[in-house]
Amino acid sequence: MTDTMASPSENSRSKTRGEGKFWTMPRWLTSEHSFPWIFPATATLIVFGLYPIIYSVWLSLNRRHPVTRENEWNPAWNWSRVFADERVWDAISVTYMYTFVAITIQLALGLGIALLLDSDRKGFGLMRALMTLPLVVPPAVTGMMFLLMYNNSFGVISRTLQSIGLLDPAKPLLSSHETALWAVMVADIWQWTPFMVLIMMAGLRALPKDPFEAAAIDGANALQAFRRLTLPMLSKIIAIAVLIRGIDLFRVYDYVKVMTDSGPGTATETLTAYSGTIYFKSANFPYASAVAILTLVLVIITANIFIKVFKVRF
Repeated sequence: MTDTMASPSENSRSKTRGEGKFWTMPRWLTSEHSFPWIFPATATLIVFGLYPIIYSVWLSLNRRHPVTRENEWNPAWNWSRVFADERVWDAISVTYMYTFVAITIQLALGLGIALLLDSDRKGFGLMRALMTLPLVVPPAVTGMMFLLMYNNSFGVISRTLQSIGLLDPAKPLLSSHETALWAVMVADIWQWTPFMVLIMMAGLRALPKDPFEAAAIDGANALQAFRRLTLPMLSKIIAIAVLIRGIDLFRVYDYVKVMTDSGPGTATETLTAYSGTIYFKSANFPYASAVAILTLVLVIITANIFIKVFKVRF
């Protein structure tokens, strides 16, 4: 005679026949099904990711009435204005310039510093840890910090450049069309170069040692090993790092808002900064949404072109 025992799941799903109706919990609500496990992440993605995009697209298809301040359905109104707006085209050129220059400098510095810190000697571990400190500072705080250092009266950077004759006291860094965008870039480069250092360092530590040992035996010097071995083997990691930072740079807002507020004039106005200006100062939410959606489309197009050209694989 064999004893049969009910499984715990069966006991948890049902009541005994003597206590009333026999009720069974749907399987998709139990821990045996994947739905309860993926629902929190899916709900978060829908609420904070998918819904805002859909709402922004819908909002961009409306017209903000200047008198009643109500939205009227007019799909062509905002998009016809976007492509005819000179500030949009200027913002696009500033955004691409900012992204290209900043990512180039961050990549060069990141790779150079990673090569210098790629050592197991005493003290290098502490130096690598200290490199991450700028990453924990909020971008708005970084912008305020550099804003004070750029002050024409007491800022340490401005005073130093004036003392060595590289800066005209009559042309402050953030008030000149020639230097304002570059001054904003410096804050971004200071904060995010350590990010590139960390990625490059991880890539260098993952490289195999055998090719370098064989190259050393064949008489290759450090520069030849870097050009023929290090760079080719790091190419995929470099491409992924550039893609991640490029997407983040394309939507830069904090530094511009805190340091220049898109000035002087529109010299530092990026697409996200222009969208924020429309949203917060003009309260024209549909037009701001149209500019924001245009930014998203340009990011997607640029990122896909980069992935195709450099054959990035995830």
